[in-house]
Amino acid sequence: MPGLLALALIATAAPARAGGDLFIYNWTDYTAPALIEKFQKETGIKVTVDTYDSNETLLAKLKAGGANYDIVVISSDFVPIFIAEKLIQKIDGPKLDGFQNIEARWRGPAWDKGNDYTVPFDWGVTSFDVNTKYVKVPVDSLKTLFEPPPEAKGRVGMLSAPTEVMSQAELYLGLPPCQTDTANMKKVSSLLEAQSGAVKVYASDGAIEREASGETWIIQIWNGDAARARLANPDIRFVFPKEGVVGWMDNMAIPTSAKNPENARRFMAFLLRPENAALSENFTHYSSAITGVGPFLDPALRDAPELNVPKDTKIVFSPTCPAPAIKLIDRVWTKLRR
Repeated sequence: MPGLLALALIATAAPARAGGDLFIYNWTDYTAPALIEKFQKETGIKVTVDTYDSNETLLAKLKAGGANYDIVVISSDFVPIFIAEKLIQKIDGPKLDGFQNIEARWRGPAWDKGNDYTVPFDWGVTSFDVNTKYVKVPVDSLKTLFEPPPEAKGRVGMLSAPTEVMSQAELYLGLPPCQTDTANMKKVSSLLEAQSGAVKVYASDGAIEREASGETWIIQIWNGDAARARLANPDIRFVFPKEGVVGWMDNMAIPTSAKNPENARRFMAFLLRPENAALSENFTHYSSAITGVGPFLDPALRDAPELNVPKDTKIVFSPTCPAPAIKLIDRVWTKLRR
């Protein structure tokens, strides 16, 4: 998620602590200040957090070199790309203290079967919000997002991550993700071009503020951000459309260029403890992959409608797109954003 957050809170000295530095590169508004403060106080490690707005930005940053980050947070469909490009190092996840706290369903996931390179940060789904004060039509379909009513012209917000936009467009059109069929991608392109006249902005940053203020009425959004937006504006409703939602998990990894890999491992183990995972979830409003967080969660979060996905909702976890699909995504995105 552009943006720069520098959390360089220096902890007071204490015995038997590691000290040194830790540089984290994470999505915007995704790192709980209380979590960082606690980690620094407990370990004596000075933490600095920089932020980004998409997996594509993170990938380009690491491929360009010169980024000395110790922890990065990568979405599930991008993990195999980072592994193949040798941009992240092996961590032997099962050997980390607290690995056993990860829910069984999230251990050894398809994108990193042995947790050799990553451990979970949190997970969520992508759908869209509507401001019920302005959007009066029945809303149960992605049609409202991709073919918005006339009164919403100039009031639609979309994410700035190409893969997020394409995946949801494919879902609406009934197409499998990561299309390599040129004819099908022309359908995706036509849909997005037709929608673009109603779109105010393609930006992941600032989505919460834009919809809370009424600047946007219909907005593609991650469910945790949607929960935070609703707290700021009760007219906002997160939609679980009949076509389904796109699921994802964000994962912690250590770049091959990391200068402080041991401190990175300490941070990973720290976040695998339920009370610390809950600190993160209370801030981000996304779901933790760690067992035992319940007693530490804010009560309102346990019942948040955005986080309680209806059992009949289809969740499609996007796979890692092959090179031909990425090429088509880039082509459609470049045309759309001209």
